[in-house]
Amino acid sequence: MTPMFLLISQTIDTLNKAVAAAPTLPTQPAPEVTTMMDIIMKGGIIMIPIGILSVIAVYVFIERYLTIRRHISSDVNFMNSINDFILAGKTDSALTLCRNTPKPIARMIEKGISRLGKPIKEVEESIEIAGKFEVYDLEKNVQILAVIAGIAPMFGFLGTIIGVIKIFFNISLTSDVSIGTVSAGLYTKMVSSASGLIVGIIAYIAYHWLNIILNKAVHQLEWNAMNFIDLLKSPSK
Repeated sequence: MTPMFLLISQTIDTLNKAVAAAPTLPTQPAPEVTTMMDIIMKGGIIMIPIGILSVIAVYVFIERYLTIRRHISSDVNFMNSINDFILAGKTDSALTLCRNTPKPIARMIEKGISRLGKPIKEVEESIEIAGKFEVYDLEKNVQILAVIAGIAPMFGFLGTIIGVIKIFFNISLTSDVSIGTVSAGLYTKMVSSASGLIVGIIAYIAYHWLNIILNKAVHQLEWNAMNFIDLLKSPSK
């Protein structure tokens, strides 16, 4: 049994020496983690105006959306009260209610009530003029979204041109067309183009979404104004 143990021991020693003499493989570095901010920074200086446009688009959309939704909330109770006051001949109460109601329809009806006693055509015209100003106020700044939807992709295209220029400039300096030489220009080209398109698409959707809500608000104003005029024209008045 002893020779067998000696053989096993010699074999283990030989294996240990072989392992120790084997060349060590170089360790692979841990892959670098790329964050979204790192990718955005690769887009270059053109990302500054694109970022500003995105902030403006978000602000305008939220501000206009909340304003429009607040002004087109249900006016059923208000119009019912106005109808009751007009039928009862309480124009002063109707005017007071209009002045205490911070909504476009209230300001329109107030103009109409202030013209009572004059020809119905003049009452209609005063309501119509007041309605145009109210719609203008609701539409304020919405066109900014349309402008951003148009120019944000243009900034992205400008970033593409800058990226291509950077690629050829680097090649002219080093006469090297490897991926390492052109990667900086490719980042600028692709990141700026994608960012410009994303901001443009968001602004485009926001613009048309607000227009849908605005159309609903205008139709509601027209409907309530028409009902008020019909009330004035009714024989019971």
